[in-house]
Amino acid sequence: MKPLIVVGGVAGCGKTTLATALAQALGVAFRDGDDLHPTANKAKMAAGHPLTDEDRAPWLAACAAQLAAWGDAGGVISASALKRAYRDTLYAAHPAVRYVLIRITPELATARAAARPGHFWPASLTLSQFAILEEPGADEPALQVEAIWPTDQQVAAVQGFLR
Repeated sequence: MKPLIVVGGVAGCGKTTLATALAQALGVAFRDGDDLHPTANKAKMAAGHPLTDEDRAPWLAACAAQLAAWGDAGGVISASALKRAYRDTLYAAHPAVRYVLIRITPELATARAAARPGHFWPASLTLSQFAILEEPGADEPALQVEAIWPTDQQVAAVQGFLR
């Protein structure tokens, strides 16, 4: 059985970069969770409004469905999954699901989000994600890495965690 990993964190933390590198290192599929957001969610965020739990429900269901579809073949998805309840939905998709939170300061995350041309996420929403962030509990199958670490150091930390 290959690993099923959710790479999470606030906007601008480097989810897609780490998730892509992990998928390549582990020889599994990659999916950008942003691609699973309904059009209405993307429009709401682009207009500068944070999503509600109700808005996120279909997106979380789509992310969980992707994890379940990969199953034992493994895969890596980038999806913020900032609250424990969101992660519980993803953990329920398959027993092998693991979560990696990329930790970052609000200042660096906002600066990185502002520097992404053409992305639907406005940097002005970044602080709203810190307001809802619930760090993984000791009872979760989760690891935290730092955004300031080089990608290869993050990948090595996750590989060590999976052993």
